Amino acid sequence: MCGSKGCFTPDLMAMADWLTQCGVTTVAMEATGVYWIGVFQILEAKGFEVKLVNAHHFKTVPGRKTDVLDCQWLQRLHTYGLLSGSFRPEDQVCVLRSYVRQRECLIKSAGIHVQRMQKVLIQMNLHLHKVISDITGLTGIAIIRSIVAGERNPEVLAKLKDPRIKSSTTEIAKALTGDYRSEHVFVLKQELSLYEVYQKEISSIDTEIEKCLAYE
Repeated sequence: MCGSKGCFTPDLMAMADWLTQCGVTTVAMEATGVYWIGVFQILEAKGFEVKLVNAHHFKTVPGRKTDVLDCQWLQRLHTYGLLSGSFRPEDQVCVLRSYVRQRECLIKSAGIHVQRMQKVLIQMNLHLHKVISDITGLTGIAIIRSIVAGERNPEVLAKLKDPRIKSSTTEIAKALTGDYRSEHVFVLKQELSLYEVYQKEISSIDTEIEKCLAYE
């Protein structure tokens, strides 16, 4: 099934039909990377009992040097009932897990752009991080957006602070007195834009997670 055409979905469906015609009811397969998922889901949907086996358990067995021999060995062990299948959660749990993993990836990617915003602010000698705890909070984002929009007056920028910020307006204004070089502002604008794209996508996936959790 590893050929250029044998791994396409119609081919996998044909394989499942052939196994049914042969009277096969249970299948053992190795869990390698993510390539097993398509086959597993099709076989499971067709009603087969699928046992997912950790490939690491077979690496040290002597005398098997090809995928064909591996398959024959798995078949023999499965016939003898000697295979221990890996845990595979219910489908709805798999759906939720996919969403959560993607959300984690989005958060990590957004974090990269936060770091880049922080770096370019320091390059302009704007020490916003020293007067507020989070540059992506309400105050931080409001100030960064205003800088990107063209505001350079530190007193005006400082007035954007949220009432809950402990630092005074004077302290914030002092931290925002710097060298607003055009190339750095341009980079800040791009990084802010990319950060906001990720925030939008995180919000979108949060909606899907809520739907998944509400599923009965």
